[in-house]
Amino acid sequence: MSQIKLFAEPLEYVLRWEKEKPDTVYLTQPLADGTVETFTWGDIVGQARRFASYLQSLELPAASNIALTGKNSAHWIIADLGIWMAGHVTVPLYPTLGADACKYILEHCEAKLLIVGRLDGITDSWNELQPVLPEGLPLVCLPLAPPVNAPQWQDIMAEFAPLQNVVLRGRDALATIIYTSGTTGNPKGVMHNFGSLTAPAGCSVDLWSPSPEDRMLSYLPLAHVAERVAVEIPSLLFGFQLFFNDSLETFPVDLKRARPTRFFSVPRLWTKFYQAVNAKIPPAKQKLLFAIPILSRKIKRKILEELGLDSVKVGLTGAAPLSAEIIEWYRRLGLELLEVFGMTENCAASHAARAGEVRPGYVGTPLNGVECRIDDTGEVLVKSPGQMMGYYKMPEETAANLTPDGFFRTGDRGELDEKGRLKITGRTKDLFKTSKGKYVAPVPIENMLGAHPGVEVICATGPGQPQPFALAVLAPGTLDPEDREARQRFEQEFAEHLDEINQQLEDHERLNYVVIVKEPWTIESGLLTPTMKLKRNEIEGRYLQFAENWRNRNQKIIWEG
Repeated sequence: MSQIKLFAEPLEYVLRWEKEKPDTVYLTQPLADGTVETFTWGDIVGQARRFASYLQSLELPAASNIALTGKNSAHWIIADLGIWMAGHVTVPLYPTLGADACKYILEHCEAKLLIVGRLDGITDSWNELQPVLPEGLPLVCLPLAPPVNAPQWQDIMAEFAPLQNVVLRGRDALATIIYTSGTTGNPKGVMHNFGSLTAPAGCSVDLWSPSPEDRMLSYLPLAHVAERVAVEIPSLLFGFQLFFNDSLETFPVDLKRARPTRFFSVPRLWTKFYQAVNAKIPPAKQKLLFAIPILSRKIKRKILEELGLDSVKVGLTGAAPLSAEIIEWYRRLGLELLEVFGMTENCAASHAARAGEVRPGYVGTPLNGVECRIDDTGEVLVKSPGQMMGYYKMPEETAANLTPDGFFRTGDRGELDEKGRLKITGRTKDLFKTSKGKYVAPVPIENMLGAHPGVEVICATGPGQPQPFALAVLAPGTLDPEDREARQRFEQEFAEHLDEINQQLEDHERLNYVVIVKEPWTIESGLLTPTMKLKRNEIEGRYLQFAENWRNRNQKIIWEG
């Protein structure tokens, strides 16, 4: 195994690109009116230097925590760089995070300033957050921010000269505090220095072979560790181009504009792509077309072109399991998806599948410099170059999550195969006990059941019930609500799918029934985290009260209300 490559702090590379290729386009920002704005390395470093001058003019204490909220945009990254150039620490906030959680973070980290970025007050929580901001907290507005009575970016750019003496604090200096999305309880502030922030790139450089010619689309929240270290930081280190997404509606256009060579996504989107293709070309027809040699190549190429993925050399999937069936479907198209695994606490520098060594259901082997073991309880323990400095102002929590020899307790249950590949079998806290006293791990069941092309998201549950059951949200467009015959056909087909899954499960794991829920689960409804993970406590709080009535109906497939 190769040794981890050690990178200096990102600013040193940014200053290098400023000198070596000031006129090369780095960031491409689509705007709501359909136009596109581009920023060269010279542009972004010049603006970041001016913003750093403004920050220093505020005379904040050294290494102050500065909060940054907004959807992904060119100026999100420019502001991040400006914060570092001025010698401060970035505390990113999810734009969709609830007002109470945002207020908690701002107070907990003692933010000295809140930078307000691209928000519209409709698809984010800005209108709820603004009234509860800590009293006296100063604000600054980036371009594309909502109307706020605060210093505006264009005025700062006009008034302040670029900072000449950029603050370089070294690899060990605190760079950012990333608050966990909090599936339970208050978010915890995970502290990362510049060394751990660049560690994922150093651990994986030999796997992905990044180059300045790469292109990536940034659309998953930059407030989350995965987007930060899979997209932002590598682009700064290796000097490649980033594109942004304007909205959900423009995503296909934005993706085709970028034609990324590296593409990182969560299983939900890989599944949506898969479902969209199946809706246009049913699986049975695909099977016939793919069996004709010359036509097969053209059809597969055309599918990838239509998705905007025809230039992808490295496809990564993480944050949750993706079914083996869908991974194999992409492989047949000529795009090998490699699963990755990591956590906020180790800056996502943990495990990755390697081309040619993919085993469905496994997230691969440890990255360079990473150690992994399974303890007696089945919990996955990881020691990583990306390990956090600790939880902000929570020394007891920090100590509780580390073993005496420095391994982080991931909270995930797992097992290793003979090649050291890791399989995640669920969260230690996700296990639930039926009324028969048997423990059930929901994730493997959800992974199998969710492979059905009509399902968008699924939750296996049933604490205190005689048998577990599942709640399913159908993918948009799966059924016409008025078409009774189509509904009956789907019900019969899904019942058969359920039977097939149950045959693979132990008796105590077999699902009694599946409920097709009425309303979609969203971040806004509080049932999904900002990274699209299930909030099991919230879901169970909403639906478990109906379990007895559903069980008494003695049906395999139940339609809610």
